Amino acid sequence: MTIKVPLGTLVVDAETGEVLADLTGEGQRVLVARGGRGGRGNARFATATHRAPRFAQPGTPGDVHTLRLDLKLIADAGLVGLPNAGKSSMLAAFSAARPKIAAYPFTTLTPNLGVVNIPSRGGFVVADIPGLIEGAAQGAGLGIRFLRHIERTRLLVHVVDISDGADDPARAVETIEQELRAYNPALLSLPRILAANKSDLPHAAGLARLAAGCAGRICPWSSSRR
Repeated sequence: MTIKVPLGTLVVDAETGEVLADLTGEGQRVLVARGGRGGRGNARFATATHRAPRFAQPGTPGDVHTLRLDLKLIADAGLVGLPNAGKSSMLAAFSAARPKIAAYPFTTLTPNLGVVNIPSRGGFVVADIPGLIEGAAQGAGLGIRFLRHIERTRLLVHVVDISDGADDPARAVETIEQELRAYNPALLSLPRILAANKSDLPHAAGLARLAAGCAGRICPWSSSRR
């Protein structure tokens, strides 16, 4: 029996936790359970002189496993940030993806993928990860269900709301960094860009506070201006 799964599927032995396969290539196949040897029924033993034999040869049992299939989305870049930071709006602005967008936290309940097309350079895939909150690595909010998808990305874009009334931008970045570190310290080795979002709204000292509290490249962004 052949079971088709999406690219990025991990096949894990549910009892031992051993990863049996990491299916990341188109057409990749793996044998996870070998079938038993087939038996032979009484008809196989019939002869011209013994037309109805009353014996048969039983088969042997095959492998039995309890498997867990974990999907980790494959994307070039991942958008991370606090809830309602504007990640979905950003994805909708530069790709054909149409994620749900609303003015309240946790609008995104599942990761969304979008393809960004660049003339003469092809395109790349961006994943919009549902908002992370403090304690996400320990299961708070929706984070623990989706942090695994970030492990597939090659670049992280921290989307930070710098508008008036939002949380302190530098503190928001530190919260996300802490959750990434708690979940998998290797994530902090990925290149990261800070996207100062909602720059078209009154933001007073938001961008300055972000620049003062965070090192690295900061890109002002407004989804409304695209």
